[in-house]
Amino acid sequence: MKIVALGDSLTVGENEFESDSEEFASYPRYLEILAEQHLSSLQSELKVNVLNRGICGDLTSGMQERFSKDVVDEKADYVIILGGTNDIGWGFDPIMIAHNLSAIYDAARNEGIVAVACSVPSILGFDELIPPRLTLNRMIRTEAERRGLTFVDIFRATADPLTNRLSENYSADGLHLNKNGYREMGRYTFENWLKPLLDQHKVS
Repeated sequence: MKIVALGDSLTVGENEFESDSEEFASYPRYLEILAEQHLSSLQSELKVNVLNRGICGDLTSGMQERFSKDVVDEKADYVIILGGTNDIGWGFDPIMIAHNLSAIYDAARNEGIVAVACSVPSILGFDELIPPRLTLNRMIRTEAERRGLTFVDIFRATADPLTNRLSENYSADGLHLNKNGYREMGRYTFENWLKPLLDQHKVS
């Protein structure tokens, strides 16, 4: 099973990450580790490969442009789509961002690749940028439900429920996450999407 994680710096994770480190600093890497551990417990011979195709500073339009190279050419079975944070930072309308994400969902469907839609996480120290995130995330959730896609709510997993700000426990610089944050992203994505999928695969 090949999974591509498509996104920006939130997908890239921490640049100093080393694959043999016990501190997993990107959510795709931690997601793969959790999958390996779970499959081992199931005594399954299935292999899961999670490719990190995040690019720092990328916009949803850039993710569209490289979809063929980074997802289709990799012969992915699934693509996790996490984008929009940088678009919001540049002041783009959430409607336009959601339109770009919908085009990526379309591209996946047309290639027979199953898309997983993610909400964008919150931010800490820039409260004026939280409302557009909430608006965009509502659009992402609605579109995912309309299409029958799995929606992984990264915002909910990493935000303080009382303030809607990015939790201080998960913040590196207010925008990016620290190791704990990326690990939580991986754990939440695993528990709410990949684990049930692997369990279903075992049953079938």
